[in-house]
Amino acid sequence: MSERATANHCPYCAETDLWPRELGWECRSCLRAFDVKYLGMVRPARPATDPGGER
Repeated sequence: MSERATANHCPYCAETDLWPRELGWECRSCLRAFDVKYLGMVRPARPATDPGGER
C-alpha cells in the first residue's frame, strides 16, 4: 500500500499527464505543481425533519 493516494487529474487544467514530485504532483500539460491534502471525515448534516433531532 502506498503512503499517498494517486491524483487522477490536474485541478487546474484537468489533464491526466501527472508525475509525482517530492512534495506533491507535477502536471506536464500546464506546467503547474500542486499538493493534495486529506483533511478528514465530515458528518452529513442532520435534516430538520429527523425524528432523532430536537423536538
